[in-house]
Amino acid sequence: MRMAVFISHSAEETFEFAKRYAVTLHGGDVVLLGGDMGAGKTVFAKGVAFGLGIRDEITSPTYAYMNDYYGRLYHYDCYRLSSGAQAEALGLTDYFYGNGVCLVEWAENIAEVLPENCKKVSIKKLGENEREITY
Repeated sequence: MRMAVFISHSAEETFEFAKRYAVTLHGGDVVLLGGDMGAGKTVFAKGVAFGLGIRDEITSPTYAYMNDYYGRLYHYDCYRLSSGAQAEALGLTDYFYGNGVCLVEWAENIAEVLPENCKKVSIKKLGENEREITY
Protein backbone atom coordinates (compact mmCIF):
# COMPACT_ATOMS: atom_id res chain seq x y z
CA MET A 1 0.00 0.00 0.00
CA ARG A 2 1.24 3.45 -0.90
CA MET A 3 1.92 5.83 1.96
CA ALA A 4 0.90 9.50 1.97
CA VAL A 5 2.78 12.40 3.55
CA PHE A 6 1.56 15.49 5.39
CA ILE A 7 3.92 18.27 6.44
CA SER A 8 2.90 19.93 9.69
CA HIS A 9 4.30 23.34 10.63
CA SER A 10 3.10 23.39 14.25
CA ALA A 11 1.71 21.27 17.07
CA GLU A 12 -1.71 22.76 16.25
CA GLU A 13 -1.47 21.53 12.64
CA THR A 14 -0.43 18.08 13.86
CA PHE A 15 -3.43 18.03 16.21
CA GLU A 16 -5.82 19.13 13.43
CA PHE A 17 -4.40 16.57 11.00
CA ALA A 18 -4.80 13.79 13.59
CA LYS A 19 -8.36 14.92 14.26
CA ARG A 20 -9.16 14.47 10.55
CA TYR A 21 -7.26 11.17 10.44
CA ALA A 22 -9.43 9.84 13.29
CA VAL A 23 -12.48 10.03 11.03
CA THR A 24 -10.92 7.27 8.88
CA LEU A 25 -10.56 4.91 11.85
CA HIS A 26 -12.99 2.21 12.92
CA GLY A 27 -13.33 0.09 16.03
CA GLY A 28 -10.76 -2.68 15.94
CA ASP A 29 -8.15 -0.63 14.06
CA VAL A 30 -4.62 -0.87 15.43
CA VAL A 31 -2.43 2.12 14.53
CA LEU A 32 1.31 1.86 15.05
CA LEU A 33 2.50 5.35 15.92
CA GLY A 34 6.21 5.74 15.26
CA GLY A 35 8.69 8.54 15.85
CA ASP A 36 11.54 9.57 18.08
CA MET A 37 10.95 11.03 21.55
CA GLY A 38 9.67 14.56 21.17
CA ALA A 39 8.46 14.01 17.61
CA GLY A 40 4.83 14.71 18.50
CA LYS A 41 3.25 11.30 19.06
CA THR A 42 1.29 12.47 22.10
CA VAL A 43 0.04 15.55 20.21
CA PHE A 44 -1.09 13.20 17.44
CA ALA A 45 -2.82 10.96 20.01
CA LYS A 46 -4.62 14.01 21.44
CA GLY A 47 -5.90 14.90 17.97
CA VAL A 48 -7.09 11.35 17.30
CA ALA A 49 -8.89 11.29 20.66
CA PHE A 50 -10.58 14.61 19.91
CA GLY A 51 -11.60 13.32 16.48
CA LEU A 52 -13.16 10.29 18.18
CA GLY A 53 -15.17 12.58 20.47
CA ILE A 54 -13.02 12.11 23.56
CA ARG A 55 -12.55 15.34 25.51
CA ASP A 56 -10.42 14.00 28.39
CA GLU A 57 -6.84 15.15 28.90
CA ILE A 58 -4.72 12.72 26.88
CA THR A 59 -1.37 11.91 28.46
CA SER A 60 1.40 9.56 27.47
CA PRO A 61 0.87 6.21 29.21
CA THR A 62 4.60 5.73 29.85
CA TYR A 63 4.22 4.19 33.30
CA ALA A 64 0.77 2.68 32.88
CA TYR A 65 1.63 1.02 29.52
CA MET A 66 -1.89 1.74 28.25
CA ASN A 67 -4.60 4.30 28.91
CA ASP A 68 -8.22 3.32 28.22
CA TYR A 69 -10.58 6.08 27.09
CA TYR A 70 -14.11 4.67 27.45
CA GLY A 71 -13.32 1.58 25.36
CA ARG A 72 -13.19 3.83 22.28
CA LEU A 73 -9.45 4.53 22.35
CA TYR A 74 -6.58 2.57 23.86
CA HIS A 75 -3.33 4.54 23.87
CA TYR A 76 -0.26 2.36 24.39
CA ASP A 77 3.34 3.21 25.24
CA CYS A 78 5.44 0.04 24.85
CA TYR A 79 8.80 1.78 25.39
CA ARG A 80 9.47 -0.07 28.65
CA LEU A 81 8.38 -3.48 27.34
CA SER A 82 11.03 -5.85 26.06
CA SER A 83 8.87 -8.46 24.33
CA GLY A 84 5.48 -9.37 23.01
CA ALA A 85 5.27 -12.01 25.73
CA GLN A 86 5.47 -9.24 28.32
CA ALA A 87 2.60 -7.40 26.60
CA GLU A 88 0.55 -10.59 26.57
CA ALA A 89 1.28 -11.27 30.25
CA LEU A 90 0.01 -7.77 31.10
CA GLY A 91 -3.18 -8.39 29.09
CA LEU A 92 -2.38 -5.58 26.67
CA THR A 93 -2.87 -7.64 23.51
CA ASP A 94 -6.49 -8.46 24.39
CA TYR A 95 -7.56 -4.95 23.35
CA PHE A 96 -6.23 -5.41 19.81
CA TYR A 97 -9.28 -7.52 19.04
CA GLY A 98 -11.93 -5.35 20.68
CA ASN A 99 -14.14 -2.55 19.42
CA GLY A 100 -11.87 0.37 20.25
CA VAL A 101 -9.09 2.01 18.27
CA CYS A 102 -5.60 1.09 19.52
CA LEU A 103 -2.79 3.66 19.14
CA VAL A 104 0.51 1.94 19.86
CA GLU A 105 3.75 3.85 20.49
CA TRP A 106 7.04 1.92 20.41
CA ALA A 107 5.24 -0.99 18.72
CA GLU A 108 8.56 -2.45 17.53
CA ASN A 109 9.11 -3.67 21.11
CA ILE A 110 6.13 -6.01 20.83
CA ALA A 111 6.20 -6.66 17.07
CA GLU A 112 5.73 -10.42 17.36
CA VAL A 113 2.26 -10.10 18.95
CA LEU A 114 0.82 -7.30 16.81
CA PRO A 115 -2.17 -8.22 14.65
CA GLU A 116 -1.87 -8.33 10.87
CA ASN A 117 -3.03 -5.32 8.86
CA CYS A 118 -2.03 -2.65 11.35
CA LYS A 119 -2.13 0.91 10.09
CA LYS A 120 1.11 2.88 10.38
CA VAL A 121 1.73 6.54 11.14
CA SER A 122 5.27 7.85 11.43
CA ILE A 123 6.22 11.30 12.65
CA LYS A 124 9.65 12.71 11.84
CA LYS A 125 11.06 16.00 13.11
CA LEU A 126 12.12 18.26 10.26
CA GLY A 127 12.84 21.31 12.40
CA GLU A 128 11.81 23.12 15.55
CA ASN A 129 8.09 22.94 14.70
CA GLU A 130 7.95 21.11 11.35
CA ARG A 131 6.99 17.44 11.22
CA GLU A 132 6.69 14.98 8.38
CA ILE A 133 3.75 12.68 9.02
CA THR A 134 3.70 9.57 6.87
CA TYR A 135 0.52 7.51 6.94
